[in-house]
Amino acid sequence: MFVFCSKRLQSLVPICKIVGDSEIGLCVIQSSQLSQKSFSSSTPSSLAAEKYEPQEQKQEQDHSFKVSYLIKSCGLTPKVAASVSQRINFETPERPDLVLGLLRDHGFTDTYISKLVKACPSLLLANVEKTLLPKLDFYRSIGLSGADLARVVVWNSCLLTRSLEKFIIPCYDILKSVLIHDEKVAKFFVRSSRIVLDRFASNISMLRALGMSESSISVLVTCHPNVACLKTSKFEKDVEKVISMGFNPSKMIFIIALHMISSVGESSWAHKMEIYKKCGWMEDDFMSAFRKDPCFMGLSKKNFMGKMDVFVNKMGLQPADVARVPIILRYNLEKRIIPRCSVIKVLLSKGLVKETPAMSTVLIQSDKAFLNRFVTKYQETVPLLLDIFHGKSSSL
Repeated sequence: MFVFCSKRLQSLVPICKIVGDSEIGLCVIQSSQLSQKSFSSSTPSSLAAEKYEPQEQKQEQDHSFKVSYLIKSCGLTPKVAASVSQRINFETPERPDLVLGLLRDHGFTDTYISKLVKACPSLLLANVEKTLLPKLDFYRSIGLSGADLARVVVWNSCLLTRSLEKFIIPCYDILKSVLIHDEKVAKFFVRSSRIVLDRFASNISMLRALGMSESSISVLVTCHPNVACLKTSKFEKDVEKVISMGFNPSKMIFIIALHMISSVGESSWAHKMEIYKKCGWMEDDFMSAFRKDPCFMGLSKKNFMGKMDVFVNKMGLQPADVARVPIILRYNLEKRIIPRCSVIKVLLSKGLVKETPAMSTVLIQSDKAFLNRFVTKYQETVPLLLDIFHGKSSSL
């Protein structure tokens, strides 16, 4: 192999001698041309970079402008502004300035504006004259404005984004048919921060079909608006459950039961049933109590068990006795149940009262009636009764 290479090189030497320095110069020129060709092959990518660089730079400038605007004009933090800027596109401040000016003219504080822009950035690009102003004027006409309106809109931006003619006014008309007075409709909006109005009509129609009175519907809408606006499938399921438990839709207690069932989730419901069993209630006891006064289901585990402990372990009632008068579970444990039961316990221990009076009588009575019946007439015999009544001492 070495011999072959040597002969090949020797064959090339004469050529170099013949052409002399000019051949060498040609070789150099060709080499230079090759280098230029090689360099020129990379030129298009360089030109492309130069071509796209201004566009990228413009995008960065637009992004920087949006972030700066959202911080200075809308009160967003840099981190939030950077996030929000990805959800909205504008290159000039004209339209956002008009929107912010309109909102401030209608009582939106900087705090509410900041929250609103964070929740619904697209509002900054809304048409002030055609889209926003008619809606704001409408809400003002029904008594909803200033801080009340701002608070509602922040949590339910559809009140500014949905169609006035096709959505907002029809929903208002349904509300008006139930609530009658404009101020009640406005109150409904205020109390229903996260309301989904388009579910409302379907749910109300369902209740009317079941024979619920307008007065009961009005109570539901006014006192429990979030229940009235539940997802229709969930609302229908809850209504069916209340009916299956024996409640009549024409009675006001139906509303209370519906509120409790809708408020207590399935897992929480199962957990509460376990608590009731631990306290001695059977299924029939629970159903009896729930049909009479569903409100007890709103009690926490600690609250319910504390009251059952007093009634069953301290006062000698059977768990079923409590279930028959569940209204006694409504009263405050520390301020009413313990002081009054302590008084009764002392009177029983001293033989001044022969048998335990009904807990409903003990707890439902006014302070004056209870004092006259169980404290004043025995105070000479038991001077501490008044202190016990006022919670300064306890016999339990």
